[in-house]
Amino acid sequence: MTATPTLDIERSLLAEGASAVIGVDEVGRGAIAGVVAVGACALLTVTDAPPERLRDSKLLSPARRAEVEPQVRAWAAAVAVGEAEPAEIDELGIVAALGLAGRRALIALHEAGVPVAGATVLLDGSHDWLTPALSLPPRIVTRVKGDRDCASVAGASVVAKQHRDALMVADHELWPVYGWAGNKGYGSPEHLAAVAAHGASPRHRVTWLRGPTLLDGLDS
Repeated sequence: MTATPTLDIERSLLAEGASAVIGVDEVGRGAIAGVVAVGACALLTVTDAPPERLRDSKLLSPARRAEVEPQVRAWAAAVAVGEAEPAEIDELGIVAALGLAGRRALIALHEAGVPVAGATVLLDGSHDWLTPALSLPPRIVTRVKGDRDCASVAGASVVAKQHRDALMVADHELWPVYGWAGNKGYGSPEHLAAVAAHGASPRHRVTWLRGPTLLDGLDS
């Protein structure tokens, strides 16, 4: 049975004095093309129930995710998505690029009026990749399976996934040979075969393609 995310953690963090709770999740970490995107979903109160069909984005069909995403935007105090470009991933590495994208998402929330400095960030996973990217980080709490259990993190995952998928579909129109409308930049066999046949595009993470595992044997 699919777990339904709740506001239990967000409620406790707000009760502890956080000015806001900001759920954060990333999308596209394992892709070989396109940006890595970090979604941020800010809640100032938990008086309103989350959208009824909200789930971790990985558990939603594309049609259901498209239905839920505008509901998340209407429910949250604010949402934002930060990006790191393929060239930035090549230059910095994926972990630092995640931090860069997360910083951009938090800056966007700040510009939207969210009190980020006094907020608690609820970060999906067990590794805090965000703090090193921030000069004055707010309180950051990691939560394994946060995108499954916490409504703010699930909201962030849905918004980030919709955003990144739309970028990949747009890029597909420019470079259709790689099939990004379907694979969204991940290393499917067809995608890898297209890279072997046609080379890398400007949207590929070039350092990832030079690794021994991705293209091993495809150019033989």
